[in-house]
Amino acid sequence: MTLSWTQAAADGAARAGVLHTAHGDVETPVFMPVGTAGTVKAMTADAVRSTGAKLILGNTYHLMLRPGAERVARLGGLHRMMDWPGPILTDSGGFQVMSLASLRKMDKDGVTFRSHIDGTAHRLTPERSIEIQHLLDATITMAFDECTPFPATLEQARSSMELSMRWAGRSRAAFTPRDGYGLFGIVQGSVFADLRAASADALTAIGFEGYAIGGLAVGEGQAAMFEVLDYTLPRLPADRPRYLMGVGTPDDLIGSVQRGVDMFDCVMPTRAGRTARAYTSQGVFNMRNARFADDARPLDPACACPACSRHSRAYLHHLFRCEEMLGPMLLTWHNIQYYQDLMRGLRAAIGEGRLDAHAAATRAAWQRGEEAT
Repeated sequence: MTLSWTQAAADGAARAGVLHTAHGDVETPVFMPVGTAGTVKAMTADAVRSTGAKLILGNTYHLMLRPGAERVARLGGLHRMMDWPGPILTDSGGFQVMSLASLRKMDKDGVTFRSHIDGTAHRLTPERSIEIQHLLDATITMAFDECTPFPATLEQARSSMELSMRWAGRSRAAFTPRDGYGLFGIVQGSVFADLRAASADALTAIGFEGYAIGGLAVGEGQAAMFEVLDYTLPRLPADRPRYLMGVGTPDDLIGSVQRGVDMFDCVMPTRAGRTARAYTSQGVFNMRNARFADDARPLDPACACPACSRHSRAYLHHLFRCEEMLGPMLLTWHNIQYYQDLMRGLRAAIGEGRLDAHAAATRAAWQRGEEAT
């Protein structure tokens, strides 16, 4: 049996379910902390687990460069190396095809990168990407694609999407099925409805254990992103998980869950934690702000993480002003906890048929908090 997903509840277009994998079950909707290079930055594996996170993400391109896929395999795989026995999803390297455009040369068969570390040449094809992810022992493997940049003309987006669909077929052929493991295809097509439809149909015809929506959160804005979801998600198989790649803010997550997305990842909570930005039930705070210097209150009274349960806003402010490494560690922990709590609340609301009311109350609390502090 390959990786599978079962639906437990629905509320409008939103779904709650369970992802069944070789490394354990995961309740959805789910947010995956990003562990690009085999670690969630500023966090131990125990700290990540303490937030309730069950599924994390690693990156094929970065792990290919350091320490190398073959080395990871010799060390027992990514699960053992980073002390994460739970499921791991690996990005195929397709995002780097866009983000490292100045360091790569692309052709119909694949991409040659110049390492951003030392300039050495590295080749990624659909077959090599799938092989690397197999060596890493990824529970969920992503098909190799080109993440279409934004803005793109209709013809640029069409050419990019059609290349990704050819690579999707090659990725499927290269993937070795194993019990509880799966391969996800990635829908591309920028903000063009007919291209997204063609991509979704092509991937469905190939057949995947899950379907991702790529090429969003790259500058198009939230309204355009939600519009793409509105016309793309209904074309995907209802019995398979749907993954929105690289998204996003808490408000992005709520709106996407309301539209039927099951899985998310984003560097936002960890990156924000390193730069003094805290996501809370009362809105977003910049902990460098002088208004927190004498604030003895917990960062977020609704949160049980160590940053909130053991320390004050004033202490967190002090840590960042002094550039102590504990500040980014505590705030990253808090942000990941907040994202996990947010998803837990959304799952419960779907199960109880009150998602829209829950979403409205959450957004209203952010607004009240910003006005009051």
